[in-house]
Amino acid sequence: MRISILCIGRARHDPAAALYADYVARLPWPVVLKEFEARRPLSAAERMAREAALLHGAVPKGAVTVALDERGKALTSRDFARRLGAWIEQGRGDIAFLIGGADGLATQLRDDADLVLSLSAMTWPHLLVRPLLAEQLYRAHTILSGHPYHRD
Repeated sequence: MRISILCIGRARHDPAAALYADYVARLPWPVVLKEFEARRPLSAAERMAREAALLHGAVPKGAVTVALDERGKALTSRDFARRLGAWIEQGRGDIAFLIGGADGLATQLRDDADLVLSLSAMTWPHLLVRPLLAEQLYRAHTILSGHPYHRD
């Protein structure tokens, strides 16, 4: 399985980037982080449409698409691991996680996603979503492999 994390905004020297890198380094799956910016001065609606086009264009062909959105489905860590495990068993080779910018994801990206996932009922800054997602991917791996990192 290959994982793409497709994001609006660049982390640059953000402290959360080190935490993200730590968890990604622990994963057995290859992870590609692609960051995009809509640099032109645009209205919020135009910016979201431009960001949606950038994210959509980066999704690998045939990938399972997971849109991260506060209005999405909240899963327990075990349920998330089961979902990943099912995709692996189905032979789904690529999973793409979409993280929007300050205005969130365009409706079309959410509508087209295989799963709209909420990491919390709270709203998180998009730069913090990366390490939160990376930790949950690592936790899912440990659950699937029977490692004691995750305890009920």
